[in-house]
Amino acid sequence: MNTSQTVVPTDKTGRLPRIVMSVLWPSFLMACVSSGVLFSLVDPVELVLLDSQVHLSQLGTYTVGFFLFWFLGAISSSLTALLLGCPDPK
Repeated sequence: MNTSQTVVPTDKTGRLPRIVMSVLWPSFLMACVSSGVLFSLVDPVELVLLDSQVHLSQLGTYTVGFFLFWFLGAISSSLTALLLGCPDPK
């Protein structure tokens, strides 16, 4: 038996947590990188959206930005998981 092959669960009980984590973990990592890059270039105090200044604290702006990037990354990873979906074992 080749030990380099991955074991795919044949039942559906272990499939959903694996898919959820394969979507959330990469999107979390990209949210960390994206928010780090954005907020090292932009000061949250001077942030203007739709011609009005954002009335959040710096920590609130960092938090909203991080969760926005995480949400966008999760959508992207979910679409990838949907398109790569493997057929159910028979």
